[in-house]
Amino acid sequence: MKHLNIIFRACILAISLSLTGSTTAQNKPQTAIPAMDSVAISLITCGPGQEVYSLYGHTAIRFHDKARGQDIAINYGMFSFHQKFFILRFVFGLTDYEMGIAPFDYFLEAYKQEGRWVREQTLNLTNEEKWAISQAIDENYRPENRVYRYNYFYDNCTTRARDMIVSHLTGRVHYEDEGESHASFRSMIHQWNGYARWSRLGNDLLLGVKADLPTNRSERQFLPDTLSHDFDHATIVDRHGHKRPLVLSNEMLYSPAMVISTPAFPYSPAYCAWMLFAFVVGVILLESYTHKLYWGVDAILLTADGIAGLILLAMVFSQHPTVSLNFQILLLCPLTLVFAYPVTKQLRKRQFHSYLSTMAGLITLTMILGYWQHYDTAIYIVALSLLTRILALRMWCKYRIK
Repeated sequence: MKHLNIIFRACILAISLSLTGSTTAQNKPQTAIPAMDSVAISLITCGPGQEVYSLYGHTAIRFHDKARGQDIAINYGMFSFHQKFFILRFVFGLTDYEMGIAPFDYFLEAYKQEGRWVREQTLNLTNEEKWAISQAIDENYRPENRVYRYNYFYDNCTTRARDMIVSHLTGRVHYEDEGESHASFRSMIHQWNGYARWSRLGNDLLLGVKADLPTNRSERQFLPDTLSHDFDHATIVDRHGHKRPLVLSNEMLYSPAMVISTPAFPYSPAYCAWMLFAFVVGVILLESYTHKLYWGVDAILLTADGIAGLILLAMVFSQHPTVSLNFQILLLCPLTLVFAYPVTKQLRKRQFHSYLSTMAGLITLTMILGYWQHYDTAIYIVALSLLTRILALRMWCKYRIK
């Protein structure tokens, strides 16, 4: 939503000042609450987009005061790629997001232009609850409060909107019991990034075993569509035990025609991994025919493996709690970069370096640990390629083919 920055900044001051009335009214909530009859507060859920950061949809809050002619969107997903070291900060969980406010018409138009559906759930709130939420939004928008440390799973634009609503109700929210769920963070995002195959591979590479643990309902609500579904089946229970539905009405504000998205790069990670396997087998067959050992291929494979391992090693220091323990670091191992030169040097003499046996053991262990951590299919194929190459090198050096 970075393209809305200019609009947000232009109208932000006027809207925030008029959101809940004057300072005098703020100090006298008893007189302001009856004026909330004309106010409707809604949860807005937006469909996925084409960019990596928009694959999973978006959530906002709509504050609509018909009597005063105010209609605004409260958005916790503001960020800018122009921040220094944005990508690096995002990877390490050091990205700051910001709360923004814009006219709802502009907000909706932006999603229409991107061809993303927009759904509104008008909430069944009392005047007291509307007032409490409006005051909390006003307080949250103060310069010292509007910026927050973003975390994709635990503190994002959807969880912020949820907490803004749920935390200011006079009763507790009761969600319909749908039985025990074993959904993990990884399985849930897989439902949304299936067609973005390379983004899915990137997620599966960086996410560790903690992303495969079962989640509770609150954790599952990091996804916009999940929160929307839960609100549809939720009730508010007051201190006397009286119940009322959380959602008063549903409306699809924009529903574009179905568009079949085609990946920019036509080949899937699995396809490319099979090409790597075919290349490795081809090199082995060529070596058996020419009786030459193409150690340069091994230098490239070892270097690439080690560099990928450095990336996974760096994730140990990330603030994201689901990336610190990643079994794939045994396959894509940073130590391989250290041993790349001595291993290649030995291969030039047709000698088998002991690290290759260690590497084979680590790869095998990675595959065993795959019982607890989900790997992308391409990872298994890469592991097979490396094991095949190590076995071929072992045979080469053992029998000294000439």
